[in-house]
Amino acid sequence: MSSKQSAPKNARTSGPAGTRRQAAAVPAPAPAGPRPARLTAAAALTGLEGLALAAAGVYLLVMGLLGKPNSPQQAEMGGLTVLALSALPLAAARGLWLRRRWSRGPAMITQIMALPVAWTLFNGGGALIAAAVALAAVAVGTLVLLVNPTATEALGIGPRE
Repeated sequence: MSSKQSAPKNARTSGPAGTRRQAAAVPAPAPAGPRPARLTAAAALTGLEGLALAAAGVYLLVMGLLGKPNSPQQAEMGGLTVLALSALPLAAARGLWLRRRWSRGPAMITQIMALPVAWTLFNGGGALIAAAVALAAVAVGTLVLLVNPTATEALGIGPRE
């Protein structure tokens, strides 16, 4: 019997490939200790941004169906796009809440993307200025919370040595 016939492929665990398969099957250990308040605040703010985007997407969809837009197709596509975009901050907020290391990147990207949106709202004038200031304050505040050493340690992100 040759070595290829001695054991089925899924039963082989020797070598680097078998080790990789076993390591991938083991779930990551739960973080020890309580969640820092800064990380909780960052997760909450990111989640609120995601919920606001989802609400805006639903509003655009409803107004595209019930309102009288110039282009119903464009209004519906805009609503679907905003709904799809809300998935990034919502997933990042859940990851931050569960203290997942991967979640910091999407959360920071969400905040960085919010700054040009705030600038555009600010240039719109009128009541949009208040919305722009609020959005910019939340984005900058969340960025500060995400780069804080307490939050990075809680996520398992440490200094490079």
